Amino acid sequence: MTPPRPCRLPARLALAPLLLATALPALGQTTLATTTAPQNVVGLSATATMEVQKDLLTLVFSTSREGPDASQLQAQLKQALDEALTVARAAAKPGRLEVQTGDFSIHPRYTAKGPSGWSGSAELVVEGSDMVAVSQLAGRIQSMTIARSSFGLSREKREQVDAELTAQAIARFKARAEEVARLFGFSGWTLREVTVQGADLPPMRPMARVAMAAAAPGAEGALPFEAGKATVSASVSGSVQLSAR
Repeated sequence: MTPPRPCRLPARLALAPLLLATALPALGQTTLATTTAPQNVVGLSATATMEVQKDLLTLVFSTSREGPDASQLQAQLKQALDEALTVARAAAKPGRLEVQTGDFSIHPRYTAKGPSGWSGSAELVVEGSDMVAVSQLAGRIQSMTIARSSFGLSREKREQVDAELTAQAIARFKARAEEVARLFGFSGWTLREVTVQGADLPPMRPMARVAMAAAAPGAEGALPFEAGKATVSASVSGSVQLSAR
């Protein structure tokens, strides 16, 4: 029997896979070469800033106790807090003077010889845009003293300032884009991407210690205060593509 002869492909068919493999990278290079980066793109930013009168006063009243018995200590702290709450709630005004309890804690005290009793503290937080009414509580609350105090912006004021500054920053960004397009000899522009950073509010700053000292137990009258102003800013950044209209 005659052995079968091997099957030979025509030369053109045998070279086809090799030619295809060689052509694919070249095709990819051609596609990449024809993809061009955006032209006439400019990055811009604009900021709007204003000084705002602070309209929010926060007072944190606190009291501390020590004693050998935890239950008795808790009762003493509760009594001091209840007395302060009664006075503060009588002056509360929804949206203008808010009252809430703060930290309430009791923990053991230790010395080199071991446990030596208990210590604890309680807090009451009074906050409001009616700063006169808030400051008057400093002279009325007798069972606690002021531990911390600060000025800031109320929610209504923050929202108002944020809206105004954001609108100003956007208007300045658009005006800047118009100016840059004109200086480069273009008559128009289109927005590519943009980021709007709303009003950047400063942290609440504590009042001077000399003013806080006026709220010691037995002090009469309102706590003297000067709210001052806060510098607030908003910014807009992004890129535009210059074009002829």
